[in-house]
Amino acid sequence: MKRFEHLLRTTVGLDAGSIGSTSVQRAVRLRMKNLGLRRPEDYEQLLKRSQTEWNELVESVIVTETWFFRDAAVFAALVRLAREEWLPAHPRMPMRLLSIPCASGEEPYSLVMALLDAGVPPARFHIDAVDISARALARAARGVYGKNSFRGTDLTFRDRYFQPCHGGFLLHSSVRDCVHFHRSNLFSDDFLFGQHRYDFIFCRNLLIYFDRPTQRKALERIGRLLSPSGIIFVGPVEQPFVLNHGFVSADLPKASACRKAAPGLRRQRPIRSSHPPAHLAASPPRGASELQPAASHRLPPPAVANRSPASPPDLEIARRLADAGGLNEAAEICEAHLRQSKVSAQAYYLLGLVREARGDPGALDCYRKALYLEPDHYESLLQMALLSQKNGDPARARALRTRAQRIKTTA
Repeated sequence: MKRFEHLLRTTVGLDAGSIGSTSVQRAVRLRMKNLGLRRPEDYEQLLKRSQTEWNELVESVIVTETWFFRDAAVFAALVRLAREEWLPAHPRMPMRLLSIPCASGEEPYSLVMALLDAGVPPARFHIDAVDISARALARAARGVYGKNSFRGTDLTFRDRYFQPCHGGFLLHSSVRDCVHFHRSNLFSDDFLFGQHRYDFIFCRNLLIYFDRPTQRKALERIGRLLSPSGIIFVGPVEQPFVLNHGFVSADLPKASACRKAAPGLRRQRPIRSSHPPAHLAASPPRGASELQPAASHRLPPPAVANRSPASPPDLEIARRLADAGGLNEAAEICEAHLRQSKVSAQAYYLLGLVREARGDPGALDCYRKALYLEPDHYESLLQMALLSQKNGDPARARALRTRAQRIKTTA
């Protein structure tokens, strides 16, 4: 299956490790089954000659998890910059914005609503939105969204810009008409060919799906689209990488915004994430005295004895984000997964790890729920043992450790 991982990396930049190699394997096997193919070689040849089948494979492995006004501070920062700086300095020009990847449209439509709410007329801005997924773009064009696209406590924008309809809420055409959608591959030769530079680029949580060489290539391509004085918004986990590759912080709290570094500016020292590390044990303990958290900056890898099926793509992404210090975002993905499917032991386990890393007492409750759903969940047993020892209950810790060891022996 490595050939398909290589094909995805070289064509669309996807690092299989970002979603889990098992997710790629599962997608390939499912496509082969649907097509009645038994040999991977035959499917590989089909991919080379069929653009339609290639599109089907890409659709099955990309992740389009998003919602309206995700990270409200980012949109507040854009509005302040637009009203106080950019628009007064450019009274006769429309402000140009790019959203990549735009998924099913929630981000670019949020940009429109934020600007309209701030009193900026549509004639004063132009928004392009790009994604590789035809299905996501078709959904964006329809403008119908279900409850999963509306999160957070402030949903007053829904009353202003949506109307109830069959299947959810329909976005007003006055907002939809402000976004120009494009289907394109960032790594294709004709990507946004002929487009003028953008004043603001929203490229949040795209780089996390790439390996380091591909991240550099992607940032170089996106950087060429940004005007000299423009600002790029990235994900919190991605900002350290961007700051080490030709950009400086725009000093906008909680917005993860960067500007191009001035020519000749000394390269900054490598930036490290300021989030607390996920410092939990990475291997099963051998004795009660060893039941202490390890000083690691990564979440513990899946234990060998765990009989749970491979994690879904969104949970693999949550683990990757947590490893990089994006604990809040990882928690949001786990919670969204549980809202859709409340019977996921792996989601509760991962959420427990994240909460424990943040010092949240709710971690123990997550592990208990994981064990309620899957009594033999090896990793949850180990983490509960660690917490029991830490909380001064060695007898409980020994019992949990013995139970975990029994599962490991019979695995």
